[in-house]
Amino acid sequence: MKINKMIKILLFASVFYLLAGCSDSSDTSSSASGDKEIKFMHLWPEGSSKQHYDVVNEIIADYEKEHDGVKVDLEVLSNEQYKDKLRVLSTSKELPDVGMTWAAGFLEPYVGGNMFAPLDDVIEEQLSDSFVPGTAEAYALDGKTYGLPLELNIVTLYYNKAMFDEQGLEAPKTFEELENVVKVFKEDGIDPIALGNKDAWTGSLWYMYLADRLGGAEVLNKAIDRSGSFEDPALVEAAQKVQDLVDMGAFVNGFNGLADEEAKSMFMSEQVPMYLIATWDLPNYTTNETVPQEFRDSVEYLKFPTVDGKGDMDSFVGGPGVGLFVAEDSDVKEEAKDFAAYFVKQWGEKAVTQAGVIPATKVDADSLDLPEMYIDILNELNQASNITLFADVQMSPDVAQVHLDSIQALFGKQMTPEEFAKAHEDALSK
Repeated sequence: MKINKMIKILLFASVFYLLAGCSDSSDTSSSASGDKEIKFMHLWPEGSSKQHYDVVNEIIADYEKEHDGVKVDLEVLSNEQYKDKLRVLSTSKELPDVGMTWAAGFLEPYVGGNMFAPLDDVIEEQLSDSFVPGTAEAYALDGKTYGLPLELNIVTLYYNKAMFDEQGLEAPKTFEELENVVKVFKEDGIDPIALGNKDAWTGSLWYMYLADRLGGAEVLNKAIDRSGSFEDPALVEAAQKVQDLVDMGAFVNGFNGLADEEAKSMFMSEQVPMYLIATWDLPNYTTNETVPQEFRDSVEYLKFPTVDGKGDMDSFVGGPGVGLFVAEDSDVKEEAKDFAAYFVKQWGEKAVTQAGVIPATKVDADSLDLPEMYIDILNELNQASNITLFADVQMSPDVAQVHLDSIQALFGKQMTPEEFAKAHEDALSK
């Protein structure tokens, strides 16, 4: 099954179930007290993802209370730090006992290097019928499943309606209207769009949507799976549109040197009126009590506009987010598997009610008091005509790095659209 079709199925199923109700330096596995120790590494720091962070700590505390003699040694890193450390640890096969992974291409080198343990036994014995259909399959390679999915996401353009109202602006539905919004804010001395492209996957979201609107839902997928070409005219034109936005001054000053967290803070401090991000950020605009209510009330979202009269606004970028892996070489593999299964079971409803995210497990939402934006996003998923999995996740790590480096160069005007397309075509053809 093609990835985007699989993602569409699992996201549709997610909405059905939700709305219808259906420190790494030690080799030892024991602590000083003699307890068995499970090393767990995740990417939700307290400073930027407090609700996620709190839910994780609550689950760990409950697990330790219910499992005498087992302790969880926790390490928390930001997204990019996490990816970097995972790569470093993999070179010496010193992965944490339990950690976070992404689906599809991200898994390949870890599975190929025999670093992630197959988890089909965990699913069959402890999580049977727990997942939204299709989610666990996104973490499967060669008939075996190597990740337990935690979340689902789609990307939308969040905007500050209060700031729009001050300028007399409406939410744009076309690229031309978006360009006008950019122009009006620029004329008032306001940078229009928050973008932290130091992380590059953020710029990739913009490129992917432009490609989708200009070339349709399949053009990017076909270029990646080699049934098409990255030098397709629509993909080259999408790269040109990126540079058109850069030339207009659409993004915050210095965006290529800013991390996503820095760009996010600019949006959340109301310095910037627009920010393109996935639904993993939804809690900041709905349930996160540390974020001022006045700001949360001012934030709305819009579907990515049509471009030159082209594109289906019900076609989204998104897919499964992170899932849990268990290290194949773990000295406490059985305990690690048990903890991972426990975590998934506890995560589902807690993720909805305490963190405001869309989980990959079935949740009975009939009695849950969900924020209006959360329900609206679920309805968008229900009506989605397509979900295209994040480009860098579809690609092998080596090709993904070429993609991310090229995104940075494209946005930085260090590469022409044609050179951008050729760099991808060369990397994918190897």
